Amino acid sequence: MVHSVVAKENWYSVGRIYNISPKELAPFNGLTLEKPLAIGQELKIPLNNINFSQDGKKNGDETFVPVYHTVQPNEALSRISVVHDKVPVENLEKWNKIKKDGAKEGMQMIVGYLKVKTSLSYLATNGAKNVDAIAATKNNAEDPTDRAVAIKEEKKAPPVVEKTQPVVKQTKATSTPASTSDNKPAFASTSSSGHFNGSYFASDYNDGNNKFTGLAGTFKSTSGWNDGKFYVLVNNIPVGTIVKIIAPATQKSVFAKVLGQLPDMKESEGLTVRISNAAANELGEGEGKFNVQVRY
Repeated sequence: MVHSVVAKENWYSVGRIYNISPKELAPFNGLTLEKPLAIGQELKIPLNNINFSQDGKKNGDETFVPVYHTVQPNEALSRISVVHDKVPVENLEKWNKIKKDGAKEGMQMIVGYLKVKTSLSYLATNGAKNVDAIAATKNNAEDPTDRAVAIKEEKKAPPVVEKTQPVVKQTKATSTPASTSDNKPAFASTSSSGHFNGSYFASDYNDGNNKFTGLAGTFKSTSGWNDGKFYVLVNNIPVGTIVKIIAPATQKSVFAKVLGQLPDMKESEGLTVRISNAAANELGEGEGKFNVQVRY
């Protein structure tokens, strides 16, 4: 899964969210614990036998949070099973309430569950205490020869997209109130300014007829400049929600993902939202303060 860093987060707080040791998380991302995290930075979250389950087993102090896969064209349950550690097809059917021919292109399908500490992770609020699962048997457990075939096939298959629940139009996972992986292709079309047309998150936007206006500020982020991934800090909107931000002065708009609340700091005084500097640039605004309308 992929986690987008929000204000005040560090290696240890992110580790608590996903039930993973920061000593494992940092090197998994090719970094060290001494290097501080930046707002908007994306971290890959490893899924292992400590924090991921496909057999319904967990510790008593843990909660299950669903992890999703986006179904690719002509992708059957048997193929999804192979890609995701040969999770029994029966589990895929139960978790997603479908039959073997029920996988449809673009569908968000549960392929397993993140195991988070109930008292330490805010993801637990969107989780479940128990899930019905069939344990893998020797008949469907892979042997070295079978695994070699699976790996060979995976190289030809479309990319796997895993999300936590908060990321999935709610999850994923990422499940992630939160956070989770955005393995979609960057937008090919561009605006007249030469930047991404709208943003990477445009296809995930759902207009719920909610809107407000206010003063926007910016924060520095490495995301958005080359991939169209724009982010926003705003109060009272769930993390992971995709919002549409409109700049009345330029009549331009972008779609941005909510990373978290406005940080309680002097720079946020008088602001309704803070958006990444790449998003402000796409709106034709500078890094000062400017009026915006937010829809979600």
